[in-house]
Amino acid sequence: MPANSFTRRSFLGGGLAGAATLALAGCASSPIGAGLVGSKLNPQQLIFWNLFGGGDGSRMQTMEAGYENTHGGAGSLQATVFAWGNPYYSKVTLATVGNQPPDVAIAHLTRAKPLYDGNILEPITEADLASVGLASSDFNAKSWAAQKTDGKNIAIPLDTHPLVMFFNEAVCKKAGLIGSDGKLKNLDGMDNFEAALAAISKVTGGTAITYGNVSETATPWRVFTTLYHQIKGSTPFISNNGSKLTVNEDDFIEVTNRIQSWVKKGWLNKGLDYAGAESAMFAGKSGFYLEGEWEITVAQSVKGLKFGMVPIPTLFDVPAAQADSHTFVLPRKNRTPEQRKQALGFIKSMLDQSQTWAMGGHVPAYLPTLESAAYKALEPQADYAGAAAYAVYDDPAWYGGSGSTFENTVGAQLGLVQQLAVTPQGALSAIKDQLKVYLNTPSPL
Repeated sequence: MPANSFTRRSFLGGGLAGAATLALAGCASSPIGAGLVGSKLNPQQLIFWNLFGGGDGSRMQTMEAGYENTHGGAGSLQATVFAWGNPYYSKVTLATVGNQPPDVAIAHLTRAKPLYDGNILEPITEADLASVGLASSDFNAKSWAAQKTDGKNIAIPLDTHPLVMFFNEAVCKKAGLIGSDGKLKNLDGMDNFEAALAAISKVTGGTAITYGNVSETATPWRVFTTLYHQIKGSTPFISNNGSKLTVNEDDFIEVTNRIQSWVKKGWLNKGLDYAGAESAMFAGKSGFYLEGEWEITVAQSVKGLKFGMVPIPTLFDVPAAQADSHTFVLPRKNRTPEQRKQALGFIKSMLDQSQTWAMGGHVPAYLPTLESAAYKALEPQADYAGAAAYAVYDDPAWYGGSGSTFENTVGAQLGLVQQLAVTPQGALSAIKDQLKVYLNTPSPL
């Protein structure tokens, strides 16, 4: 569809953009203002939008500077950071509808799919990749396959960021869980893992493992879906682009019953927020902590803390780890061949700096970095990199993906399961009721 074609979507977006015109008229030279009111930007300057804050934001700025240094200085790039989550994806959508999107944007892989289905993103061809010296074979097979939609490439993965298990070395050593090589012993198998939890509990006098479940919905979902997908033959939680609920109810009950059993035995925290859950492990009040690998930066900042990171042990039948990927996408716009190559060249420059990105914990999707001696020497990052090979991405849905309505809805009930405030069956019933409106609503994109 041409970038300036008139649709219900563009009409609605145009109305919203018009309402914002006066407020943004004074900043139309910025990518935000231009994206909503349609003013022209410097055609020689590449416009890049992302949602990175904290350590990720600092590392991305370093990488952006690397691009500028080889492309004519600061005037060659204008990078803008927006608030993480739904607000960011709304801005990308509105700017694209207004026919002035950024040249390149970051999108979680799980959020790129509904954007593509809404005609917000352009597909990326093998010829596009080849124009800057890239090929599909340059990427981690799992993330590359996951981004493919209707047989087309819709995104270029920068990383995989899986759920992992942090461990406190001092606590685990006292519990007899550190091998002669200084690494955590293999804890695959439910009996083996629960024996480890019991051993840690004796050391701490209580909690053995923590993850946030108070004012936190993402982590309970990530932990649940990791264990759920370790059960052989598990079905998608939702399917048909989010129009059908297809979760295996027996597997749901099995996993949530197991989680509640750990709480009842005192091994797993009943109620901790995000910061409290990680602080417990940092302070030696628990041995294990489940969270995304991005918390490595926080752990490294704790004075005197010796810790490690490993993939989530395989407790059921097959290895699995919930994950998402940060990807580069091309919002739909009219581009000259030179502008298209410029956008791809920027992405290639970012990929070439993947070692910098990996310092923040994310597993590189770009194989020349992932397979390099420099990355393999990076500890503890290299210890859990294998989880990227069996990453489990959230099921495609217009209301799904990282930071989404689906994650918030289901994760809230799973947090209550951990708090022993609701039974597994009660949580499943509530999830069915609360998802019904989304299951029955077509994508608004």
